[in-house]
Amino acid sequence: MKSFTEIFKSINKFDQENELTFEIHSPGSITYKMTVKEKHLSSPNIAHGAVIAGFMDCVLGLSALSEAVTRENLTSTVEFKINYIRPVKLGEELIGTGKVIHKGKSLIISSGEIRVGGELVAVGQGTFNTYPFAKKDFLNDFTSVG
Repeated sequence: MKSFTEIFKSINKFDQENELTFEIHSPGSITYKMTVKEKHLSSPNIAHGAVIAGFMDCVLGLSALSEAVTRENLTSTVEFKINYIRPVKLGEELIGTGKVIHKGKSLIISSGEIRVGGELVAVGQGTFNTYPFAKKDFLNDFTSVG
């Protein structure tokens, strides 16, 4: 049997295409990493804001999902907000940390930060709907979150 992490990595094409890596520290607490490449640029040397927003959605979403799977649920993004602090440049490694700040029956709220070398570049907060595994068949057979 595969772990949730193994299944998630094998099906997540966005992470694969953008060479994202992550670590689940505990349910609701995660770290994501990504290096800005030429394909992520919108102007010379500067990453497109959508790249940072997509990365933030990963950070917020995985923190929510890592909590939801402990209750045999999956998640979908309802909404999220991002504040950009400073531009991100080619070659910089983004480190995103996410944590669940509220878990209800059907909604999870998580917060996140993206940093480069310890310097804050973006903050965000998201709301995620939870729904049972039964609505998706790819997670019927896993052993653990890790």
